[in-house]
Amino acid sequence: MDATEIQSRYAAGERNFRGVDLSNIDLSNINLSEADLTEANLTGANLSDANLSETNLTGANLIAAELIFTKLNDANLRDANLTDSHLIGAKLSIAKLSNANLIGANLISADLSGADLSGAYLSDAYLSDASLIKANLSNANLSSANLSISNLIGANFSGANLVCANLMGANLIEANLDGANLNEAKLYRANLAHAKLREASLRHADLTDANLAGTDLTDANLENAKLQGTILALTRL
Repeated sequence: MDATEIQSRYAAGERNFRGVDLSNIDLSNINLSEADLTEANLTGANLSDANLSETNLTGANLIAAELIFTKLNDANLRDANLTDSHLIGAKLSIAKLSNANLIGANLISADLSGADLSGAYLSDAYLSDASLIKANLSNANLSSANLSISNLIGANFSGANLVCANLMGANLIEANLDGANLNEAKLYRANLAHAKLREASLRHADLTDANLAGTDLTDANLENAKLQGTILALTRL
């Protein structure tokens, strides 16, 4: 199937495109909102500026796909494979991405506010300057991910793997990091005011000049963590 065929079928009212093969096709600017693309093959497809809001992409293959500025609001991407995909500036607010494979994905400046990323694979992903306000990243694998200067206010990272993650300058106010593994994480100048870090592991983490005012660090492991210039007012240890 090519871009012209799927566009014409969509315009005619068809929405069921389960398992369709659209690999390496230019689908930029296409409107497929509310379509069913369950287990579709979109490997290497160009979906830049496309409208995929409320689209069902469960189990879809989006390896190396171009999703720059794509609208994926409230889309279902559970179990989808987005390895090495490019989602720069994409709109993924309230999207369902639980257990999705986003290893090495480029999500710079993407909007993932309120998205469900529980159990997602995000190791080595680029999330710098992304918005993850109140997103659910519980038990997600974010090892070596780049979350520098990201907006993570109220995000849920409970039980997440953030080993060696780059969180420099990130806004983590009121974030839940209970039980998270932050060993060797870079938290230089991060804002963790009123965050929850109960039973979190911060061994060898760099918290230089970080704001930990009002943070709950009950039973947290701070062995060999760097705390120079760290604000600890009202912090619970």
